[in-house]
Amino acid sequence: MKVTFKLFAMLQDYLPAEAKKDNSLTLDLAEETTVLQVIERFALPPKSCHLVLIDGNFVPPAERASRQLREGETLAIWPPIAGG
Repeated sequence: MKVTFKLFAMLQDYLPAEAKKDNSLTLDLAEETTVLQVIERFALPPKSCHLVLIDGNFVPPAERASRQLREGETLAIWPPIAGG
């Protein structure tokens, strides 16, 4: 199945060079792949995966190991952001 994977801010460094232009990558995943499996595949530090959204809907940390991705969804991840 194909899903769109987006990383923002400092997490963009974990994307392949060709995906950094628009911070987006199309992934071809096995059925039943979870959010956590994608995070692990890209070696993202779990503490840096602060805001995780699927099609704009928040996925709480407790659900990331069980929430399976579906064909056509978009997984977007932001690190903690501070500002003033």
